[in-house]
Order: sequence, then C-alpha cells, then structure tokens
Amino acid sequence: MPETDQHANILAPISDEKNPLLEDWDASGGVPPFSRVSAEHFLPAYARALAEHEAQIASIARGPAPPTFADTIAVLERSGRTLERVDNVFHLLAGAHTNDALLEVERIMAPQIARHWNKIHTNAALFRRIDAVMQAAGTAGLDAEQKRVVERYHTSFRRSGAALDDPAKKRLAEIIERLAELGTAFSQNVLADEQAFVLRLATEAELAGLPGFMRESLRAEAFERELEGYAVTLSRSIVEPFLQFSGRRDLREKVFRAFVMRGDNGGTTDNKAIIAKMARLRAERARLLGYSDFAHYRLDDAMAKTPTAVRNLLETVWRPARAFRKKAVTSNSSRGIGDIIPKNCAVEFAISMKPPSSPI
Repeated sequence: MPETDQHANILAPISDEKNPLLEDWDASGGVPPFSRVSAEHFLPAYARALAEHEAQIASIARGPAPPTFADTIAVLERSGRTLERVDNVFHLLAGAHTNDALLEVERIMAPQIARHWNKIHTNAALFRRIDAVMQAAGTAGLDAEQKRVVERYHTSFRRSGAALDDPAKKRLAEIIERLAELGTAFSQNVLADEQAFVLRLATEAELAGLPGFMRESLRAEAFERELEGYAVTLSRSIVEPFLQFSGRRDLREKVFRAFVMRGDNGGTTDNKAIIAKMARLRAERARLLGYSDFAHYRLDDAMAKTPTAVRNLLETVWRPARAFRKKAVTSNSSRGIGDIIPKNCAVEFAISMKPPSSPI
C-alpha cells in the first residue's frame, strides 16, 4: 500500500472508475492491484458492493416463479461477489499490513456489514423460498452436493433468526450490531498491546539458544523499528519459536507474560469489560434463538452438539495428558528444561518430539 495511506482521508469521495477495488482484475489473473489500493478506497467500494448485494437479494426474494434450487440457492451462491472480493482484500491488508486508517475503516464497517448480513438472514420472503426448496429437496432430483448446500443455507438462516417474530428480529439485529462493534474493539485492543511491546536483545547471553533463522528474524524486526541489535515482538511467528528455542528462562517468562496478557493490562486497551458485555449479549442472542445458553447455541451446529459431549471428550483426554505431564516432570531435571510451567510448555513439547539423541 502507498506510504501515505497511514494518514489517508478515508471519507474522501472517490468515483467507481478511479477505485482499483472495483476494477476488472481479469488481466492480472484475478490478483488485486495491492500497490494501488489505499484505505480511502474501501468505504466507497463497500458502499457500492453492499448496495449491489442488497439489490441481488431483493431480486431473489421477490422472484415470481415457485422457488427451485436453480433460481434461489444457486443464485444466492453467485450473489455478493463484489462484496466478497472487497472484503477479502480489506482483511488481507488489515491482517498483514494494517495502520490507523485501516483500523478506522474496520470500526466504521464492522457494524454496517453485520447489519447487512442480519438483514439478509432475517428476510422473511427469502427464507420462505429457501424453506420451500428445503422441503422439496428429497423429490426435486438434487444430487448429494446440492442437498448439502440447501441444508447449510436453511440451517444458517434458521440459526440467524429467520423464523423469529418481528420484535425478536429487531432485538437480534441490535445485539448483532453491538457484538460486531465490541468484537472489533476487542481485536484492536489486543493488536494495540501487541504492537506496543518490544523486547530488545543486544548480548550473546540474551541470544542464547536461538538458531540462526531466529536471530535473522529478530534482527529484521529491530531494523523495521529502527532499533539496534535484535527485537522480540508479540507476533505469533516470533513468540512461538522464541519460547521454544531461547535458553533464557527470564526472557521466556517476560515474552510469555506479555503475550498472554494482551488486552488484559488495564487502561484503554483492557478487554475485561468488553468480554463481560459480549458474554451477556451472546447469552441473550442464544435465548432469543431458543437455546438455554450460548454454549448450547454454538455447539448445536458443530460435531460435538452439546456441552456435555465436549466435557466428556475433555475428560477422556485429560487422564493421558496428565500422565504425560507427570512423566515429563520426572525426567525434567535430567534434561535441563527447567520447571514445567506454562512458559516452558512449548520447549517441553518440542523436546518430547525429538529423538533422545537430538540436542536440546
């Protein structure tokens, strides 16, 4: 992305013709023109994409012919392509090359996108068509793949509140938008704490145990931040190998604690209040949809199906896991790992995967 994008005016008007997100990418093999995409392109692109998708959904919902797989489910599958590609580009950049302008776009768009999808999932006319296709799936000559697609659409809409009455739909829409706002705030708080942490390493003693590739990564992190020597950050690609290879227990502890405490340090980036609000809203959403709590709602469409099944699985694996841990503790002192505490678990696991003759 252009260097000026960090301070881009994301509200600046941009015509569709000058927006690279809305161009035809066929000439480049479908690859987005990342070098020409700036944060200010996203809001107008999203506006165009959302309006286009809304019109497509309205056309499907008011179709005059009796609903079939071809004129309902297949058309739904093909709808929203512009929104999909704008959203994909945004999340690729926000995940790998974010900045203040992109974070602001995320804060603006998260509730709007949640509102858009909720409006689709609670569209009564559209759900009637999906439900009709579902009821006729066994006699409509559909193959196994088509039947599965119909089933997933029907389940998704049902779990999103399509069958609720209007007051319940209204409250569900409010909950979903608020959860989108809170979820964005949560993730941005974690990111802020992650970006604020840098552990500088300068001496060979501080680099003890780190292989060459790890040292190169830490040197690159320091160079990017205009620091001398080496820098440990809280990106997972740095944290995990550092915990595995570093011979300095005190440094492992410092990095481990900083990593697990992201969003839990007090101040403006603390997530505890956000978590409490999200838990209450998730519970209310589950009750609106007919479930006793969020766990039952979340697992109903998963392999486990119930919290009891999950608990039984955890209990099944707990005993052998505990036995393995006891064995590791017994051999700990003779293998030079140090105490088996959370920040050493990555080291413990890595060593357990190596042949006995391999160096620690």
